[in-house]
Amino acid sequence: MAREKGDAKDGERKQGRIAQIRAAYRMTRKSDPLVGWVTLAWAGGVFAVFLVIGLIIGLPIYLGLLGLASGVLAATIVFGRRVERTAYAQLDGQPGAAAAVLNTLRRGWTVTPAVNVTRNQDIVHRAVGRPGIVLVGEGASSRIAKLVANQRERTARVVGPDVPIYEVMAGDVEGQIPLRKLQRHVMRLPRNLRPGEVGEVNRRLRALPQTNVPMPKGPLPRNIRLPKGPNLR
Repeated sequence: MAREKGDAKDGERKQGRIAQIRAAYRMTRKSDPLVGWVTLAWAGGVFAVFLVIGLIIGLPIYLGLLGLASGVLAATIVFGRRVERTAYAQLDGQPGAAAAVLNTLRRGWTVTPAVNVTRNQDIVHRAVGRPGIVLVGEGASSRIAKLVANQRERTARVVGPDVPIYEVMAGDVEGQIPLRKLQRHVMRLPRNLRPGEVGEVNRRLRALPQTNVPMPKGPLPRNIRLPKGPNLR
């Protein structure tokens, strides 16, 4: 009985992954009509190279199987990168886009979108993890730095001086971090806190007033899995 339940769950997971791939393909094809052909070309090209080498050295079956596996891997990488590029392009310019990227961080992070918002759609998001607290601002470069600095002061009063607080400006202006590099930038921050300390920081932050501003779901979150950085747990 337990085995049957396990088989059923495995089947559901496989169907879920197939559904995600289909959704990602449909979304990407709208702005990248060649995504399917390019992916197949990479798979076929890699397989052909391995097969030709196998024929030359007299190991066509062995290198053919190796080429098949390598072709599938190459196709997966190429497809993922084109999906990622399309997803970021569709998010770019949307208020709350940085929050959608932060929500793809690995476990061990607590992301709170829009902890500070202005009428001009300047927004500050907060992510808490092993590095400490990361405040990510998005909006007009002439205003967002001050908004993030104000949020830093409010946050520091609650968590104390021993918790590192990082300020990150998301955008395409010089000195800002582009959306496509935001996740990587945050994940590369040094690990300063132990897991238990991260939980304590989150508990303290609950004392801050919370905004209730709906963030755009965007083309990213549910059907697209962006590459993730190292696990910080």
